[in-house]
Amino acid sequence: MQNLISLNLSAEDFAEVDAAIATLRRVFAGFVALQPEDRVEMKKMGPKSYAFCDQTLDLLMNNPQIVPPNLGLPEALSDRTMLQGLRPRLQQLRQLMELADDAEMALGSDIMAISLEGYRLLSVSGKGEALKSARRELSTRFARGRRTADTTEPVPSASAG
Repeated sequence: MQNLISLNLSAEDFAEVDAAIATLRRVFAGFVALQPEDRVEMKKMGPKSYAFCDQTLDLLMNNPQIVPPNLGLPEALSDRTMLQGLRPRLQQLRQLMELADDAEMALGSDIMAISLEGYRLLSVSGKGEALKSARRELSTRFARGRRTADTTEPVPSASAG
């Protein structure tokens, strides 16, 4: 029997998660949603570029006499501060999302494994008329193409998705 995960979250736990999500939505309200074409066209700052940008901003900040007022240095300095504050938190959110994705996959896999085994049990032992129509309904999950008048039910493999 497969049991990759056992969770026991209370209604209070779910309420706390919902409250945390609501807080994140409120705090993130000012974030920008980029269009795919915007992502392609914009300049990107990777790890090497980050060091370059950091040094350049420091040099500009320390040499204000060469900085024209329309360059936007104050906004860039503010953006850098926000990015420095945001990055470690985004890393934590990504780690939490990875855990949540894995938990979702494990829960679904556990349910699927038991359901497939239960379906096999119904196929071999459920000979009553009431179970026959239920088995027929369940068997449509594994049907390929159009169902014909054939009443034989497929036996699913353990890896059916």
